[in-house]
Amino acid sequence: MEIYLPIADMSVQWMVILGMGLGVGFLSGLFGVGGGFLLTPLLVFYGIPSGVAVATTLSHIAASSMSGAIAQWKKHAIDFKMAGVMMLGGLFGTGAGVWLFAIMRRAGQMDLVVSLTYVPMLGIIGGIMLDESIKTLRAQARGNAPARIYPVNHVWIHGLPFKARFRQSRLYISVIPPLVIGFLVAGMSAIMGIGGGFILVPAMIYLLRMPTNVVIGTSLVQIIGVAVITTVLQATNNYAVDIVLAAILVIGGVIGAQFGARAGAKLRGEQLRLLLALLVLAVAARLLWGLLVPPSDVYSLAGM
Repeated sequence: MEIYLPIADMSVQWMVILGMGLGVGFLSGLFGVGGGFLLTPLLVFYGIPSGVAVATTLSHIAASSMSGAIAQWKKHAIDFKMAGVMMLGGLFGTGAGVWLFAIMRRAGQMDLVVSLTYVPMLGIIGGIMLDESIKTLRAQARGNAPARIYPVNHVWIHGLPFKARFRQSRLYISVIPPLVIGFLVAGMSAIMGIGGGFILVPAMIYLLRMPTNVVIGTSLVQIIGVAVITTVLQATNNYAVDIVLAAILVIGGVIGAQFGARAGAKLRGEQLRLLLALLVLAVAARLLWGLLVPPSDVYSLAGM
């Protein structure tokens, strides 16, 4: 059965869209990511104009993240203070991202920008996470305590001013790194239709050194705030949010996130990072394939 999407100006199979929402919502609850890094490419692959896919995905991210955050809150696995600091930086990042989104959309370069940005970013992040996860699992298999791996020099971080204590994360660090991370992730959220969890989660683990069990819930709370604000701005400024598409995605996302949170509770942190790394690399490979393989009709141009 097909339904018409007024903003996207096309008809789609609603069961396919619902299935996308369910699947990405499950991943959101499982990994603590918004899922936009996967949902936006899926919608584009299905034929949704990239501008509409980017803007509408954020509504799904907000709903599925809220569902997953509730499950994490019940387990007392959220650092609300850390999430609030990152959300403050995200307010400024969202405004900058929405402004850049409008410029690129008017220039007709959204499809190319989204693909060119996703491929290297996903490849680098997925590669780092995969390498760290494999080393940890190998050490555990040999019966050795895995060495902590910090790919970033943290000396400069400890010397920064404006320090605050984050009791849930057992940290005493400057608020500047969380603010900067929040700003960057929010800007990318507006431009690329992502919650930013696949960047936020590794940054919180490797840069801020937060415990893995707190990272997932804290990431979801920050993603909720950024996604809600960005969705409102995209709808009012760029008129790019398709409410029908959003409603179907939200229904699937809320249901899927609950199942994902339950499944995540049964896996260790190293296993979760390995699965997320493989997923990130798979999406990067699919986008790279789309950039390198010539289209079947080189004279066909997809409109925004």
